Amino acid sequence: MKVVIAGAGAVGTHLSKLLSTEHHDCVLIDDDEDRLGGMDSNYDIMAVNASPTSIKTLKDAGVGSADLFVGVTRYESRNITACTLAHALGAKKTVARIDNYEYLSPQNLPFFHDLGIDSLVYPEVLAATDIINGLKLSWVRQRWDVHDGALVLLGIKLREGCEILNQPLKDLCGPDDPYHIVAIKRNNDTIIPGGMDELQLHDLAYFMTTSEYIPYIRKIVGKEHYEDVHNVIIMGGGKTAVRAALTMPDYMNAKIIEIDAARCERLNQLLASNDAMVIHGDGRDLGLLNEEGIRHTQAFVALTGNAETNILACLTAKKLGVRKTVAMVENLDYVSMAEGLDIGTIINKKTVAASHIFQMMMKADVRNMRSLMMVEADVAEFVAAEGSKVTRKPVKDLGLPFGITIGGLVRDGKGILVNGNTQITPGDSVMVFCHKHQLEKAEKYFKKSLLW
Repeated sequence: MKVVIAGAGAVGTHLSKLLSTEHHDCVLIDDDEDRLGGMDSNYDIMAVNASPTSIKTLKDAGVGSADLFVGVTRYESRNITACTLAHALGAKKTVARIDNYEYLSPQNLPFFHDLGIDSLVYPEVLAATDIINGLKLSWVRQRWDVHDGALVLLGIKLREGCEILNQPLKDLCGPDDPYHIVAIKRNNDTIIPGGMDELQLHDLAYFMTTSEYIPYIRKIVGKEHYEDVHNVIIMGGGKTAVRAALTMPDYMNAKIIEIDAARCERLNQLLASNDAMVIHGDGRDLGLLNEEGIRHTQAFVALTGNAETNILACLTAKKLGVRKTVAMVENLDYVSMAEGLDIGTIINKKTVAASHIFQMMMKADVRNMRSLMMVEADVAEFVAAEGSKVTRKPVKDLGLPFGITIGGLVRDGKGILVNGNTQITPGDSVMVFCHKHQLEKAEKYFKKSLLW
């Protein structure tokens, strides 16, 4: 598959590296030579030092034969222009990075489609959604709702008091049980488990369940004593913080600590209709944190542009008694370190955005996709096509490759946990979990085909 990417920033370079490991034909365009930084010599990528809104540049880059064009420069208007030109030149699909929330309104999507833009991605909105989902359940590291909670994915760190340790999963996750374990992170290893695998102390386990059984999951993992989140302190007043504050549930109270006075004034304007309190100061200042009630705060969210600062601030908050911490970690090299230090939820905007873009490359019908950084695994929502291989036999007879498992499906709006005897039918939305770089193997089971 051929992909042309405009913009060698954090999202563009991360996506380029990801595609190069998947052996796709990738072209990366940027008019700043320093931003390209030897990408073509270190990865199997064609780097083009030119303007991504130049028609000649786009033609020379082969946009006319591109399966996907991605506009992820720093400038929204440039991304929209580049995508419009790429579509006119023959690119099959286009996606543009934006920073105007208004554009995501459903009534505006046909307008952008008419311009030749198939999808819009706003990384800060995607990150804010992950943050809010994590705050809603203080005892969960990661939460992902499918079809408004018809199915729910919960990433949970297993501590003392967990009732389901050291037992074969076949005895825990039978056909009539209300959850499945779909992935496990143990030390540095990722496990897509089978029936004989067991959960161990300090595992990070991913549960697939339905919303009504969340209280039951909370009980069996021994998390009932965790206090629900009502008071939140956010360090850093960037776009992600704004989106998080604006989408926070009414029962949560937020304080945003921002070190830049001018930005504080802007935050007060942006949050004028919101109850969030903006405080000018340094979120690492223990005196300020105590003054603002850190000891009566259930969650601390660090969203500055510096990963080290965010990690250290979360560690400080934990020492002051905050149980739920969230850190923005843009440097992927720090992700494992943050987990090793027991930082609760880790947010990385570029991986969230890259997952959204990557799903557009799938030939099967993929409604949603997420890269689970902590477990080096991917989860995707595939829609089973008429005549696809996955609809022809019960799950146990499909011969799924090692490292791929099906956790659940949604049929007619109802979430159903999948077992070996489940028969998937056309139109089912199916949640598939797999090790990194195996999604294309899973995709083959969901594409429409007459020859198998």
